[in-house]
Amino acid sequence: MPSSIRPGEVLADRYRLIDLLTESSSGRFWRAHDKVLERYVTLHVMAEDDPHAGPLLEAARRSATVHDRRLLRVLDADRADGLVYVVNEWGSGDSLDIMLAAEGPLDARRAAWLVSEVASSIAAGHEAGVCHGRLVPENVLVDHAGAVRLIGFAVDAAMFDITARPSTDVADLGGLLYAALTGKWPGPSRSQVPPAPVVQGRVLRPRQVRAGIPRPLDVLCDEVVNPYAGHDGSRLRETYDLASAQGIADYLATFVGDPTGLAEAEAALGHRDTTETISLPAIKDPPPRAPEPEPAPEPDPEPAPVSTELPTEAGLPIFDDENDDVSWVMARSDPAPPPPPFEDPPERPLFAPEPAEGPARRPRRPLPAAASAGSAAYWPWDTGSGQPTGTGTGLTPAVEEPGDDEVPGRSWLRLAAAIAAGLLLLLAIVVAYNLGQGRSPLAVPVGGGDGDPTATSQPATQPAAPISGITARDFDPQGSPPFDEHPELTGLAVDGKPGTAWSTMTYDQNFGPAGLKTGVGLVLDLGKAHDVSAVDLTFLGGPTGYSLYVTDQPPTAVKGLTPVATGTSADDGHARSDLDSPVSGRFVTVWLTSIPAVDGGFRGQVAEVTVRG
Repeated sequence: MPSSIRPGEVLADRYRLIDLLTESSSGRFWRAHDKVLERYVTLHVMAEDDPHAGPLLEAARRSATVHDRRLLRVLDADRADGLVYVVNEWGSGDSLDIMLAAEGPLDARRAAWLVSEVASSIAAGHEAGVCHGRLVPENVLVDHAGAVRLIGFAVDAAMFDITARPSTDVADLGGLLYAALTGKWPGPSRSQVPPAPVVQGRVLRPRQVRAGIPRPLDVLCDEVVNPYAGHDGSRLRETYDLASAQGIADYLATFVGDPTGLAEAEAALGHRDTTETISLPAIKDPPPRAPEPEPAPEPDPEPAPVSTELPTEAGLPIFDDENDDVSWVMARSDPAPPPPPFEDPPERPLFAPEPAEGPARRPRRPLPAAASAGSAAYWPWDTGSGQPTGTGTGLTPAVEEPGDDEVPGRSWLRLAAAIAAGLLLLLAIVVAYNLGQGRSPLAVPVGGGDGDPTATSQPATQPAAPISGITARDFDPQGSPPFDEHPELTGLAVDGKPGTAWSTMTYDQNFGPAGLKTGVGLVLDLGKAHDVSAVDLTFLGGPTGYSLYVTDQPPTAVKGLTPVATGTSADDGHARSDLDSPVSGRFVTVWLTSIPAVDGGFRGQVAEVTVRG
């Protein structure tokens, strides 16, 4: 493989390489951008002198003869720049391996429908004499519209030097169904999905790996993955040709029934849409031009003589309406006269009082001798009353006569202040009376009876009371069918009797990321919306991990929900979760995230749940 081919290179003057998706010993699988048709494509690229280059082009030619809506079609195949390349449609969505890693195993009907779509497409290829050859979860795509698409039909096997046979495709179909139901891969082709458990050379049946898988699908997987192992699928082979892709497609179609709405449900899950517009490098700007030399500065012109009789540039026009003429304001030829001289200051300040001519107009209080002496130093005039009238700092202001003008609104302010003081006095009297009667300051009885000073005081915050009338149902969204965790025992968890308990099924592995499920639990119906403030739980068998969810509607899964509390019970099985603040809702989900070990596996038991609010 030429080492010069890198992201950003353009192949055949048309396909710009963007992302390297997979790589084998002799070829590479790229996401590229078609510069002519402005769309994404995929490229299988191999060196022209590679011994598999010819089979790659031949596989592309054979793949183009298969017409099926689920195939990502071959668009081009050629040699250029020392390379052989095959161009396919670009599919945008999530491959099955990504779905299993993100969501875990699929529910039974969804898995059967997805594999039935793949089987129908493979059957169309086999009818045309073309095999896929590498039918692994990585090559099964669910796009953002909810449709199932197949990647690398015949071409992927050629790039990985795999001989494509119908029997390999059939075995991989059984492996796809097994992986969709359990999250484990048993097929003959190599995949990144974790391998299925094998005991004495035989792959364990799906129901041995994950509980709740319907028997028809379990039998089909066992027949295809473990052929001729002497199990109970002989009658199944008498009815359906399980050695062909069409027989598997027919069997799964019967199990699914009417598929209306399944593609729409997949689209609603929000599979990735990677058809965004790519950003190509910007065109480089041309080199900057050399700066032109600045012209030599011109010499300043000689100042023109200014005529005082000519109008200035800022002169104002004068319009003559009678003669239809315009003239300009002329500059003054005579210098402006000087400003008038300042007037002499008055003999006394303007704000000084008039001298008294006769009796004083306003009686004043006598001033202290020190004050009089001080004021005389500042104000050297006399009003004729024998006392200075200045505003020295030591003077006491004169007493206003009753007839002086008052500040506007002062009487209203005084009235408002008087009313406020009266109200405060009345409030103080009421508070004192209520306290004397054994009540709170605002007449709320503090004791146990109204007006009874001998009653015992109660705390202001009452403890949360248990909510009655609760019903429960089992909750197993990752099982098949989704609710199959001893539903007949769910009432024992809310019957008020700690001696009775609801239990989960017995699992080979504990819950968690490494287990078969993330958990199971109970959904409690409170009858109506309540403000839930605490939940008391009693478990049996040993410490049990749990999460609590409060919702307005019954949940279908816990993915996407935010727990209001999490924890692990004590060794005696008791646990209490007090919420930081009450959460309103009608349904409380008790989700078991870790269950104790028992003989033969792991099992959780809930003896009692009390919801307080």
